[in-house]
Amino acid sequence: MKNILKLSFVLVAAALVFSSCNCFKKMAKNREDIQVTCTPEVLELTNGIVAADISVTIPAKYFNAKAVVKVTPVIVFEGGEVAGTPKYFQGEKVEENYTVVSKKSDGVYTLHAEFPYDERMKVSELQVRAEIKCPKGGCKELTLVNLNTGAVASEEELALMAQETPEALAMRKAFGLTVAQGVNVLQGDLNFSTVMIPMPNNYKKVTTEVVKVDIIYDINNSKVSKVAVKGLDGFKADVDEKAQNDRATQHLTVKGYASPDGPEQYNDKLSKARSESGKKALEKLLEGTGLEVDAAAYGEDWEGLKELVAASDIKDKNLILQVLGLYSSSAQREAEIKNMATVFEELKSDVLPKLRRSQVVNSTDIQGKTDEEIMALINAGDFNALGNEELLYAAESLITNGEQKVATLSHTAQKYNDLRAYNNLGIALSEVGQQEAALKAFEKAAQLGSTNSALSNNLALSNMANGKMAEADKYLQAADADAKAMAAAVKGDYSSAAKQLEGANAAIAYIMNKDYTAAKNAIAKDNSADADYLRAVIAKKEGDLATAKAQLNSAIAKNPALAQKAASDVNLKGLE
Repeated sequence: MKNILKLSFVLVAAALVFSSCNCFKKMAKNREDIQVTCTPEVLELTNGIVAADISVTIPAKYFNAKAVVKVTPVIVFEGGEVAGTPKYFQGEKVEENYTVVSKKSDGVYTLHAEFPYDERMKVSELQVRAEIKCPKGGCKELTLVNLNTGAVASEEELALMAQETPEALAMRKAFGLTVAQGVNVLQGDLNFSTVMIPMPNNYKKVTTEVVKVDIIYDINNSKVSKVAVKGLDGFKADVDEKAQNDRATQHLTVKGYASPDGPEQYNDKLSKARSESGKKALEKLLEGTGLEVDAAAYGEDWEGLKELVAASDIKDKNLILQVLGLYSSSAQREAEIKNMATVFEELKSDVLPKLRRSQVVNSTDIQGKTDEEIMALINAGDFNALGNEELLYAAESLITNGEQKVATLSHTAQKYNDLRAYNNLGIALSEVGQQEAALKAFEKAAQLGSTNSALSNNLALSNMANGKMAEADKYLQAADADAKAMAAAVKGDYSSAAKQLEGANAAIAYIMNKDYTAAKNAIAKDNSADADYLRAVIAKKEGDLATAKAQLNSAIAKNPALAQKAASDVNLKGLE
């Protein structure tokens, strides 16, 4: 029970005895027993709504049987006010369909107040205003009553209060009875971006390019022909070109093979001879480049046979592949294939000659731009000098400034129209507080491809951040546990939310659930300004003002903007 509210109602009842509204005179009886409560005592932001239940306990024989009272909840803030849904109460002899106040017994009557949240409501008062009507006296129509003095508004006062001026607002406020002060907007500090899911880039600091050319030999031969050497001209040109790139490291290898027909031991020697002849031919071709050439022999090329058969138009190729998979012995494989005379003849003419080879391979590692080089280009605003993957990588791993991250991702999203870029842009925008723009970025990502689990997760969270809980619910089924926990927090189910969330988000849920020890543990390793601010809130709620002041000072030292936030935070009210 609020004593000041009880006193106010006592004054109202006493003053009404002498008012011109005769039917209210007897309502002064048992006035000491009137009780008024507001739940919660400090209003709370929940899912974009500020709500409260105002309860009045009215004793028996108090309410006049012929009276009607209209009670309107109003939330008042600097420069404005918002009226909630009014509720009407009537005596037992009134022929209306309002809530009947019994004269025979005590009763508790509740008025629900609910308002869409406005930033100005952070510093506000919740009031009730009353209008009275009875068949006798000067209040035959609903008439505004000053609940602090009991006086009925004059025509002049009503005319003034009908205006939208600071004076009118002040007078309307003077006629209302304050039942709660301030709104706890801690829920608004939930950080949705921390549980959003970025999409990965494919940037590699080192990429490998592989070029292969086959030197074909005659059957049972390891001599490199002039035609084969001529066929290496393109390979040499590639080597020479890459030699001019100081980021490229070339690895040259010659791999010798034999077709899998004939004795296995003989073919092993033949493949070695081909690797060595191929190496000599390549070294001669690249003489003067300073590049080393490695050689290796691989014997009978059964894997090459599988690849060529699988890619061929041979009628019985599936049977050949079945035989190759059924036997591991080279001799058994060869024997079974030779038993298929027609098939083997086709292999001899179309496939086996291609396997009498040495394969010349250039595997080149190309070093990408260093982190320093990438950031130098970004700092210079030269985004066009970087590719999509480089820009995505920089935004994920290198850039720490939020606005620069947004600029980088905005460029790559627009230039490459990449789903990943728009998704990650949405996260970056959310991080810097641009929630409407973030939602548009996620929606653009959804237009570019199917909505995967990560995007569903982010669309749910972004809609929550924009106060669109009904829309967020459409994506929650496909979202992860963190997103669902954030939804629980937004809806005021802090107990469920705290079990899944981590860090500052968990601390907020624990604070709202009045579990201050768990809240402190959740941010124990977090030394950020926001964590210090939360520690100040916790200490204030625990009554430890010295710690609250110290933590708030620490938070402001790290982020001076928090001083303004603290000045209007009901959780830190009275902390100087």
